[in-house]
Amino acid sequence: MAAFGLRGKSLLALLLACLLALVPAGLIGWSVLNNIHQHFGEGYARNATLLSRERISAPISRELALSLRFANSEVTRQWLRDPDDPAKADLFFREAELYRADFRDHAYFIGRLDTLGYYFNGGDQAPSREPRYILNPDDDADRWFFSTLRNTEGFNLNVDVNPELDTTKVWLNMVVKDEDGSVLALAGSGLDLSDFIRDFITSDTAGVTPMIVDADGAIQAHQDRSLIVMNSGAGASTASGSNLLSLVAEQERDAVRAALQQVQQHTGSVATLPVTLQNAHQLLAVTYLPELDWYVANAVDLSTAEVIDSAWITPLLIGLGVLLIVLVLIFAFAIERLLLGPLRQLKRGAQAMAAGQYDVAMPAGRNDEIGELSDAFGVMAKKVRSHTQELEQRVQERTRDLEEVNQQMRTAQRKIADSIDYASLIQRSILPNRELVNALGEHHAVLWRPRDVVGGDFYIFHSDQDHCLFGVVDCAGHGVPGALMTMLAHAALDQAISDCGMHDPAAVLQRTDRILRHMLSDANESKSVATNMDVGLAYVDLKQGQVTFSGAKIALYYSGGETVEHLPGARRALGDKRQGDYHNSQIELRAGRTFYLCTDGFLDQAGGEQGFGFGNSRFADMLRTHASLPLREQSAAFSDTLAAYQGDYPQRDDITMLCFRFD
Repeated sequence: MAAFGLRGKSLLALLLACLLALVPAGLIGWSVLNNIHQHFGEGYARNATLLSRERISAPISRELALSLRFANSEVTRQWLRDPDDPAKADLFFREAELYRADFRDHAYFIGRLDTLGYYFNGGDQAPSREPRYILNPDDDADRWFFSTLRNTEGFNLNVDVNPELDTTKVWLNMVVKDEDGSVLALAGSGLDLSDFIRDFITSDTAGVTPMIVDADGAIQAHQDRSLIVMNSGAGASTASGSNLLSLVAEQERDAVRAALQQVQQHTGSVATLPVTLQNAHQLLAVTYLPELDWYVANAVDLSTAEVIDSAWITPLLIGLGVLLIVLVLIFAFAIERLLLGPLRQLKRGAQAMAAGQYDVAMPAGRNDEIGELSDAFGVMAKKVRSHTQELEQRVQERTRDLEEVNQQMRTAQRKIADSIDYASLIQRSILPNRELVNALGEHHAVLWRPRDVVGGDFYIFHSDQDHCLFGVVDCAGHGVPGALMTMLAHAALDQAISDCGMHDPAAVLQRTDRILRHMLSDANESKSVATNMDVGLAYVDLKQGQVTFSGAKIALYYSGGETVEHLPGARRALGDKRQGDYHNSQIELRAGRTFYLCTDGFLDQAGGEQGFGFGNSRFADMLRTHASLPLREQSAAFSDTLAAYQGDYPQRDDITMLCFRFD
């Protein structure tokens, strides 16, 4: 939704509102359209039924009138009274031919009651004055004749098949009576059923099914000839055909009977009702023909019949769609003109303010909420400009102050760094690197790595022609404090060696401890200041081939390449709270055996996956692995091993390692 912008959201909201309005409007319109469709459907069915009645009534009434004149003709009665008189017979047949020419089907018939002779002239048969056949009261095909005479007073219309004549017609049966009321014969004409259905029943209109039923509901004419009930007009109907009441749903039959009675009582009226005809929902319209005693009915399927001209629906829908589009465009233009344009101008103003441009033009001359918002933006811009200028001035002042302070700090830092660098030079100057090189050459190696520029570790070396003293010292503290301690410790060791000589390392440690305690007697009053130091001293007597070692928390390691062994130092450091007791230990000086003095910075360095210290066992394995190498290569290997183990962990402590060998 955010990607649409306010314009897209407004249009979308309008479309949703239109859709929400169209849903109930569509439902209401659909209901109204259904009602209109039903109303027009009833009118359509009523008009179609009246039209069908007019189509049937006029020609059938004409045929009925001609048949009555033919049956009631005096010439016909005279011939029936005296059939043996040739003159009367000749006159009858000549008059009958005149009637035949006027009948729609160009045919007539007469059935005599006295002789039961059935005369018929019409169709493709040659005219004859002899009966075509003799009526038989026991023959089902002739039942219509005798039933009509029994059940009919004047005339009836009967749909029947005449097997003797091989024709199916709508017969107009007229009872011929003598002056005394006695029945002489049945006479009349007929309409070919196929022509009758084609001319009066068949409908080309989609969804409309015309039909004719009698007073009992028997179907007399229908497009489907299988539904027509034969001989029902003569009161002798057969089992073939259907009744209108049997075609509708059972619960609707009473309503159909009531409709038939209604139109019979109100001649000329049309009754309509919804029915389920042959399992299809249709609208049934019926009217009554009193002169024929027939009902004209039309079954209209409203879903297929063109009750309403659909040609106007498409233009209406197109018009509604165009109207909706026009409304959306007008709304979009109004939103753009009244809301979005000013809001974009406000947005540009806000962006300019965010970029530091406070002299921006806001929408003016509006007396609405956007005008109020523009005024508020203008006031805000002025305040922001004022506050920004004030803040910039303050920032400039603070910047100048900070620059002055930073300059002072840089000066102080430079002085401190220079002092530390100078202290580093001083500390390095006390290391016996030159003496070691001159005395031992490649038979020694040193790994000295302060944690900071200066540190608390250092190493010593003293020698004469056949004797030498090696030592490493780890003073408490790091950096500058540790470096200061190294100066005190170095002076104390030099004094102790001068007093005791270098042949007794334990005595040197004892003397150094006393000197330090005396030198730091005032500092010891503060319990929080650490002044102790770890020391390891190894005296080598080349004539005797012996190494004498004494240590304060520092051990002497030695290895020939196969095993690693060590001489442990005392548990207490020099200058500890409790004074330690230091003793000498001797070991034979052998060719190929390398000796190692190391401070705890190497052993305690964190590394590996878990961040544990390097440890004694790993240190011993490292010594054994590289003990047979030249000392310079050993030193490089030790440095690489420590770096690989340390990884990204920071250096914890100062590291010092002194290695020597005598071959």
